[in-house]
Amino acid sequence: SARNFNPLAAMAGRITVAEVEELVEPGELDPDQVHVPGVFVQRVVALTPGQAADKKIERRTVRSR
Repeated sequence: SARNFNPLAAMAGRITVAEVEELVEPGELDPDQVHVPGVFVQRVVALTPGQAADKKIERRTVRSR
């Protein structure tokens, strides 16, 4: 779903913030790994290793039947 909605959300917003776990040099990433073109990103926030490990964006919830 990130490939479908991230570029559209980035184009619709006034400011797009990219939260990254690691900054790399241009050309180090395969183009298929990039979900939002850099032209739509106005701010970049680099996380520390501790912050990256503690991200709680996705939580899997299960319930018993």
